[in-house]
Amino acid sequence: MMIKNILKIIAGLLIVAVVYIAYLILFPVSPKGEASYKSDGVSFQVEYHRPYKKGRLIFGEEKDGALVPYGKYWRTGANANTTFETNKDILFGDQKLAAGKYGLFTFPYENNWTISLSSKNDVFFAISRPDPKMDVLKTTALTEKLDPELEQFTIDFSQDSTAISLNLKWDSTIVSIPIK
Repeated sequence: MMIKNILKIIAGLLIVAVVYIAYLILFPVSPKGEASYKSDGVSFQVEYHRPYKKGRLIFGEEKDGALVPYGKYWRTGANANTTFETNKDILFGDQKLAAGKYGLFTFPYENNWTISLSSKNDVFFAISRPDPKMDVLKTTALTEKLDPELEQFTIDFSQDSTAISLNLKWDSTIVSIPIK
């Protein structure tokens, strides 16, 4: 009788755990986002997760409690690592990049960010820094003030007469990486 009750409790806990995990996957706190660009035979695709600000200090010094501290590795979103995919060889920032799918990681600073693309592109719940030996390029882009501020992290593409830009936007910061 005692073993039967213990098995019922274990089964109940297992069901609750499975339902909770399914809920988190179906309705994440930081929902999945996509950004894409297509023109003249070239296409870019970004997949990422979009955290909210929720009154927190986003970019700043670690000692001040910033969610994304200056100079520290950031998987550039939430949950799984962000991916960038191109169907053609391009210039990403000032670096040559072969067609393919890459993990996109950043190291934010107050006035610029280092953007790293890694051949490792399939890390779910990527909480640790990927192996730097897997990096295929690193480039730097300047930060600019964003007005109005954005509550939710957003990635999109824009285009002017000289280049397409991959834009990383959150809070009062925008970083634009030129793509040619």
